[in-house]
Amino acid sequence: MYTYPGIETEETQDIILPAAPHIQIKDLNVHIEGKHILKNINLDIPNNSVTSIIGPSGCGKTTLLKTLNRLMDDSKNVAVSGSVLVNGEDIYAKDAEVTHIRKKMGLLSQRPFPLPMSIFDNIAYGPRIHGERNKKVLAEIVETQLKNVGLWDEVKDRLDSSATGLSIGQQQRLCLARGLAVQPEIILGDESTSALDPISTQTIENLLIELKKDYTIVLVTHILRQARRVSDYILFVYNGEIVEFGKTEDVLLYPKNEITQQYVKGFIS
Repeated sequence: MYTYPGIETEETQDIILPAAPHIQIKDLNVHIEGKHILKNINLDIPNNSVTSIIGPSGCGKTTLLKTLNRLMDDSKNVAVSGSVLVNGEDIYAKDAEVTHIRKKMGLLSQRPFPLPMSIFDNIAYGPRIHGERNKKVLAEIVETQLKNVGLWDEVKDRLDSSATGLSIGQQQRLCLARGLAVQPEIILGDESTSALDPISTQTIENLLIELKKDYTIVLVTHILRQARRVSDYILFVYNGEIVEFGKTEDVLLYPKNEITQQYVKGFIS
């Protein structure tokens, strides 16, 4: 049994997860410029699933996501305490190697940021950084990952063209393929469809659902309909604390915490 402490109410629940946790967060606290942003976060995220982090603006959703690949390290005046274990390895241990950690995490941002180079080189960039030089192997990686995101047939005849010439929806799929090319364990998404049209949004959502068979996926989203469509689990964060965590239908349709009830009904934004 995994207990997820949040705001202390009698409705705080114990969650029994069917899958082994891939990510374990223990006593995580984050202070930014002296402000306590994340407060004593304890959470187990199961493998081969989609977990969506929801909550009002400024509640700490993106900060929590960034702690999973140590992007908070890039910010000044940030203090992080506690531990984040990925397959039992504490990524905040003193001897943890940040490049190795970030290789495990594919990140999909709010807006796509293709590198200023060809479509081929965007996908091959990560493997090259990690030492792959064989042209045949690189070509196989590029083809495989573009097929994985449903982009191969659209771009196979212009792999030498600039990636910036793609539509924004294609660019987001390209960025997903670029992340997958380094063989991560986990995919992180930060409002990753917020800049996309409905058709591109649906494409990305379908890809994430398909990819969970091979990856653990953690998303930040402000769209409850999206969270319901793609998620196996929902984490509701409020004022830097975990309020409720559970299966998607349980949290969105039958929330146990009064604050969660107000949020899903639209009374808190």
